[in-house]
Amino acid sequence: MKTQTESVKQHILDTIEDQAGIEASELHNRLLNEDYFIIGTYKAKQWLGDEAFEAIQKIKEYEQDNFGECSTDLSDPERVCNMLAYILGDEILDKSATLQQKWDEQLDEIDLKEIATEIAS
Repeated sequence: MKTQTESVKQHILDTIEDQAGIEASELHNRLLNEDYFIIGTYKAKQWLGDEAFEAIQKIKEYEQDNFGECSTDLSDPERVCNMLAYILGDEILDKSATLQQKWDEQLDEIDLKEIATEIAS
C-alpha cells in the first residue's frame, strides 16, 4: 500500500497550496472528497494493482469503525480507489501538528506550507 499512500501524499502536496482561506477542519474534505481522485475503471484497477484486497479490507474496517457499516460498493474499482484515497489522505493529514492546532481556524499560505512540510517528511 506504500505506492498508493505516496500517490495520495503527492496529490495533497500538489493541491494544498491552492487552499488558502479554507477552514482547517474542511481541508481533508476539499482535497479528497469534493472531486474524484481517480476517474475510470481501468485507471482505478491499475492504481490498486496487487493491493486491491488490502484496500477492500482497509475500507471495510474504516467504514465499520466510523459509520457502523460498510457502504462503499466494493465491486466498483473506481469507488474502492477513491474511498481508499480518502482514508489514506485522512491518515496523512492526521500527522500534521499545524493542522491539528489550527483545526477551528482558517488556514493561510504560511499554515499550508507548514502542513505540506510536515506531511512531506
